Amino acid sequence: MSSEDKILEGIRSLLQPGEQALAAMVGRPHGWSQAIAGSMIIGASQQQRANDSADAAGFALASPMALAITNRRLLSLSMGGQAGMGLGGGVKELVGEAPLSDVDDVKVKRKLMGGQVEVTLRSEKFSIDYGAGANAKGIAEAYANNR
Repeated sequence: MSSEDKILEGIRSLLQPGEQALAAMVGRPHGWSQAIAGSMIIGASQQQRANDSADAAGFALASPMALAITNRRLLSLSMGGQAGMGLGGGVKELVGEAPLSDVDDVKVKRKLMGGQVEVTLRSEKFSIDYGAGANAKGIAEAYANNR
């Protein structure tokens, strides 16, 4: 079972009547990848900035986390650690949610081995890093098709 399938399965109980889960991905607040790659101070600063911006928008992030989108809401969920290849890392709890009407924009920035999803929510901008294989494009497309 892929990570996305695990997330979509894990949020079923959180869906409202008539709500449909559309896409999901595993990620971490922007800066985590840089901190792991050796730039700990810069990466930690970027993570703090991402968390502060999300908090200012009333949307909490977790690490590791899942970002999921439904036909009504953007969701942030805490997850267990990922072991790769879809192993481990089930959904633990809902930590943030926002109606799609409050989401101003969702953009995907590809990088060599993954990239960033940049979310603008209630005029606050924050980014989530993702690895190869994450369905970031699906998140952006679901947003564009349901706003």
